[in-house]
Amino acid sequence: MEDEMEPPLRPPTQIQGRILLLTICAAGIGGTFQFGYNLSIINAPTSHIQEFTNETWQARTGEPLSDHLVLLVWSIIVSLYPLGGLFGALLAGPLAITLGRKKSLLVNNIFVVLAAILFGFSRKAGSFEMIMLGRLLVGVSAGVSMNIQPMYLGESAPKELRGAVAMSSAIFTALGIVMGQVVGLRELLGDPQAWPLLLASCLVPGALQLASLPLLPESPRYLLIDCGDTEACLAALQRLRGSGDLARELEELEEERAACQGCRAWRPWELFQHRVLRRQVTSLVVLGSAMELCGNDLMYAYASSVFRKAGVPEAKVQYAVIGTGSCELLMAIVSCVAVERMGRRVLLIGGYSLMTCWGSIFTVALCLQSSFPWTVYLAVACIFASILSFGIGPAGVTGILATELFDQMARPAACMVCGALMWIMLLLVSLGFPFVMEALSHFLYVPFLGVCACGAIYTGLFLPETKGKTLQEISEELHRLNFPRRAQGPTWKSPEVIQSTEL
Repeated sequence: MEDEMEPPLRPPTQIQGRILLLTICAAGIGGTFQFGYNLSIINAPTSHIQEFTNETWQARTGEPLSDHLVLLVWSIIVSLYPLGGLFGALLAGPLAITLGRKKSLLVNNIFVVLAAILFGFSRKAGSFEMIMLGRLLVGVSAGVSMNIQPMYLGESAPKELRGAVAMSSAIFTALGIVMGQVVGLRELLGDPQAWPLLLASCLVPGALQLASLPLLPESPRYLLIDCGDTEACLAALQRLRGSGDLARELEELEEERAACQGCRAWRPWELFQHRVLRRQVTSLVVLGSAMELCGNDLMYAYASSVFRKAGVPEAKVQYAVIGTGSCELLMAIVSCVAVERMGRRVLLIGGYSLMTCWGSIFTVALCLQSSFPWTVYLAVACIFASILSFGIGPAGVTGILATELFDQMARPAACMVCGALMWIMLLLVSLGFPFVMEALSHFLYVPFLGVCACGAIYTGLFLPETKGKTLQEISEELHRLNFPRRAQGPTWKSPEVIQSTEL
């Protein structure tokens, strides 16, 4: 009689995949998901919050606010979100160095909890100022998480999956946008009486992150290079990779640690002062600006009016708008799978080139809609096509740049610069778009066409491919590109100081 067969052991790759997937989800749900969620939920209660603002002012003074003052207060509420994001981006670098990547994401939820309390009790307190402060705090939280999450995941992933893992940030952003649109439906929390709960619902993803992320490992790179803790680094690698052979990866980390030995963390302004980082900083500034100025937010803003002109009933417009967010989510998932096969450059060039094409057709359709009514449907198709093109390339790949193009000492400062730039551009677009729309009318997309074309051209000419390379190999290649006449030579090091974790 044959002995009973023992159940097969779970392969190490399954363990690796499970822990890495949990790390991605735990970081994302309280990270870039919050950014997309809080960006979209504010649209549904617009009229309700404006009415509450007017009623509150009338209860205090006995006189109602004029329409333009109500609009001014609303504009401040909306604009405080990107302003808070700018503060959060500047805070992200010191937090990432002082507390580490994982602890920074956990501490960041303090801002979310405070904001949810302010939102939830704003109506009972009769204070629209509480909504303003809450929007500022969720903006700070989004600014911190959008910089630290890609850094944390990019440093924790193996080089074969680094691009796909880092691009999961774009997936969670798009998922947050869609969930915000869904939760804001009139049938759910879009009711006139439920808007405090709608704004306070940002507490749910924050609570999920607080419950799950403490159980997962810290970034191995941070533990070894910044903290000098080899044992903790090895333990984190074993949890993330399983029980396979880690000797090669440890060797690569030790090489990167040796290259950073005796160096301190870069300060943000120092990135612009040294030739050794010229190409990296230029790529970060050009492509980071292009992502915010490419007109994707314009497509979202213009979608509702185009849907109405296309004959979509007013009650159904909100569902059509959800379709636009779902398109970006779909393509973010596709690009996450494709980035390690096609490379970063191909997705960026393809995304910006397609956006240039669809934007041109969109402009023609708007110009001809009075003469040919069917062009309104062409404009609707262009909106979906442009959002799909944005999702497959610029939306995700741009977020990888700060992680892959900069070494361990420059990475936190680079994330600060990238985040601050993104929020400043978002603020400028938010403030300037109504004036551009009024001044250019049907040609409002023309300036954004130039941005998309420049993004594609710059990527093709100057951005190196980083697919399948270790972070140390990328640093060495960029050093050769910055100093093309030096065939051989010692690696340039930043100014020496005593502590490697000083910012």
